[in-house]
Amino acid sequence: MSNLNTVIDDEIRQRHAEISSLNKHIFDNPELAYEEHKAHDAFVAALRELGFEVTPHAYGLETAFSADVGSGGRLVVFNAEYDALPGIGHACGHNLISSASFAAFLGAAAALKASGKPGRLRLLGTPAEEGGGGKLKLIENGAYTGASAALMVHPGSARLLPPGLRGIASIRMLANVKMRTYFKGREAHAAVAPWDGVNALDAVCLSYNAISMLRQQIRPHERIHGVIRAGGTRPNVTPADCALEYYVRSGTRATAQALWDRVQKCFEGAAIATGCSVSYEPLNSYADVRPSRAICEEYVRAMDEVSGPKTVVLDGPGAAEVLPGSTDMGNVCYECPGFHGVFGIEAPAGASNHTKGFTAAAGTEDALARAIECGRGMARVAWKLLEDDAFAEHVQKEWEADMKLAAEGH
Repeated sequence: MSNLNTVIDDEIRQRHAEISSLNKHIFDNPELAYEEHKAHDAFVAALRELGFEVTPHAYGLETAFSADVGSGGRLVVFNAEYDALPGIGHACGHNLISSASFAAFLGAAAALKASGKPGRLRLLGTPAEEGGGGKLKLIENGAYTGASAALMVHPGSARLLPPGLRGIASIRMLANVKMRTYFKGREAHAAVAPWDGVNALDAVCLSYNAISMLRQQIRPHERIHGVIRAGGTRPNVTPADCALEYYVRSGTRATAQALWDRVQKCFEGAAIATGCSVSYEPLNSYADVRPSRAICEEYVRAMDEVSGPKTVVLDGPGAAEVLPGSTDMGNVCYECPGFHGVFGIEAPAGASNHTKGFTAAAGTEDALARAIECGRGMARVAWKLLEDDAFAEHVQKEWEADMKLAAEGH
């Protein structure tokens, strides 16, 4: 194993120019969900130049790609995200996520080739994490079918980590049920015949206030937040078509759904009170991130070799604050054992993810170096999953047990 770790490190070191060039290209050309054509094309070109077989526009998505190496054995997938945010570019550091996975894929592929053993690796371009649910569509189209694990890392502000710590392996992220709610009333002239109207905006206001009251009765980690999408056109026309959009977050997919059921009663009550009808449009709902404990522990051991003992820990103080929110990687964790580690990059005070300050931090050489460092760790873990039958079996059995807990809402 130690010899192959050297192979991994040497390959990633030798490919630094290619990794750096791709990282800079993605950072300098931020693209929104499902519009990541430049990132897609750059990845496809870079991988082909390195001799890999690549499937562009993979799994039915125009801006997804898949590069596969090896045959037989188990399959490990590296997720490469590269979508940006409106107006503020790569404020979530997806250029670094894709760079880390690119590095890991290159290193693990070199080890696989040198070993001559069976096993498969896949670098998967995963568009539209920022609200577009790209991985949900990839799941539907079979991108993770038969995978023994899916791996990726995500940057966060180093200021949120204890001094000297560079990353945390195991972080749970919340499940997120997303819905758009429509109230249908009846138009009337608000001055001439207001009694003829059924006011959909009243239903919006009643439901908004009822949900605000509901927040007093939810668990500390749960979140309910929403906006009014449509509230009428003119003051003297009773609004007949109004809409809200709400996100409901909780610790698991099951408990998030249960919380949504309580929120839905607020909408139904408002509809009854005003005489409106109500309907719902499901949006891209994200499951909770359920990291594989065994993979996280192995990643910590790998990072002890890569970056020094205890610079990356299994769990950390305030881990949930380092990278709060939700991600479609949670849905992948319900398909196969998953890893979604977090690494810190140097960002100014107050510049956490989804801020302009974090965008600037994500474009630095130091941030790229930390991403590549994590790529070296992930490559080691991926290789162990391919070559160590006992470890892979342990990971699979642990995941199956966790899925039973998930089904029970734990």
